[in-house]
Amino acid sequence: MAEADVDAQASPQVRFGQELRRSRRARRWSQTEAARHLGYSGAHISYVENGKRSPTRPLAVKADEVFGSGQRFYELWRRFSRAALLEGFAEFADAEARCRRLRTVGLIIVPGLLQTPAYARALAQAAVRRGAITPTEADERTDYLALRQEVLEQKCPPVIHAVLEEGVLLRPIGGPQVMAEQLRHLEDLAERPNITVQIAPFAMGENLSFTLPVVLLNLPDHTVVGYAESTARGHLERSRATVAGWESDYDQLLVEALPKAASQEMIRKARKEDRS
Repeated sequence: MAEADVDAQASPQVRFGQELRRSRRARRWSQTEAARHLGYSGAHISYVENGKRSPTRPLAVKADEVFGSGQRFYELWRRFSRAALLEGFAEFADAEARCRRLRTVGLIIVPGLLQTPAYARALAQAAVRRGAITPTEADERTDYLALRQEVLEQKCPPVIHAVLEEGVLLRPIGGPQVMAEQLRHLEDLAERPNITVQIAPFAMGENLSFTLPVVLLNLPDHTVVGYAESTARGHLERSRATVAGWESDYDQLLVEALPKAASQEMIRKARKEDRS
């Protein structure tokens, strides 16, 4: 059966499959032989090659290893993952990966860079249960978050300052064990010299200066951009006047929030109470 021609540029998933087929045929391997080298079933490789199953990060990494392709499959997987993101988020993720300083406000949940894998999976699985995303899209979200979090392990990681509303510590995401692990992770991250975590207590009341999560990014060219999102889309804000207003609100938030030591104690207390 002749293979149908497709517009690879319009479908990152199909492009990945085409590259996998091309690399396999260059080695004169059948799908079964390729599957054996890649550690997957022949049926799985067939589905991926035909664009009927989403590529995953482990498959991309293994394909680059097996075919000696540098990071070609990894980059194709990144493009595929970004295509499934909230509108505007991919642009933010690019800026996040390059930033020198990141300031963030967490109001409902722990910000992505600070989440544990189990916490992130619990959020993604809840979205699946609501019918908002598919199980495959849930996997893509958690895989992409792991990729974003690699910025924390760079030789020169960005300076990160996170202010979390007290409710973030108390909202039981994923159950007691997942939540206790997440709170411990926040404690550990806050001990790093480049990461500060402060808690905005309920007692701040109307003085909490943000009603939506916001991120401020200092880029290598010394510009500062902001990011905020609704349920429908994200927006990377470049207007200097708008960003300056957000920075002013953030500075005020730092004054009102608990100091670093008191914030650590509140996180520790929430973790112990959650386990009791």
